[in-house]
Amino acid sequence: MKEAVRIGSNPAAGPDLEELVGRVALGDEDAFGGVYDAVAGPVLGVVRAVLRDQAQSEEVTQEVLVEVWRTAPRYRRDRGTAVNWILTLAHRRAVDRVRSADAAAARDHKAALLDRLPEYDEVAERVEARLEREQVRRCLRTLTELQRQSVTLAYYRGLTYREVAEALAIPLGTVKTRLRDGLIRLRDCLGVTA
Repeated sequence: MKEAVRIGSNPAAGPDLEELVGRVALGDEDAFGGVYDAVAGPVLGVVRAVLRDQAQSEEVTQEVLVEVWRTAPRYRRDRGTAVNWILTLAHRRAVDRVRSADAAAARDHKAALLDRLPEYDEVAERVEARLEREQVRRCLRTLTELQRQSVTLAYYRGLTYREVAEALAIPLGTVKTRLRDGLIRLRDCLGVTA
């Protein structure tokens, strides 16, 4: 039968928590059972006060008690009582969980905002397209009237060479020559390399 361990200051009731933590530091599993029984409730209370979520509080409480088992050799009596050390671990772990949850929520929020942003800068795209249209118009003005008409009908209205020739009432060979010459002049005006 296990002895009762008190968190308070009544040493007559059994081994005190400092003694148990010292034995836990040496790997004594029975002593850890006593520490667990003595502090599980208060640790859960501290953690729940910070997290306010029962499931997460229970999870963090387990993490804290595992940490007590692993780090018991680090406990120093001269720095405070064992219960204060354990409750400090609990509070820190709970605060870390809140910070972690806040950081995750911030990352999720940022990711959601990035998903809603267009993959390109819409304003820059519009400005660039407008500048390109203006440059094409300027370059079209450098063509002869027959070249400009041929290019406009073929590329802006989608007519074939034969349809351009019929629309302008000129021979097909002339249309092909005017288009070729007009496109060469446009390419040079626009600075496009071949």
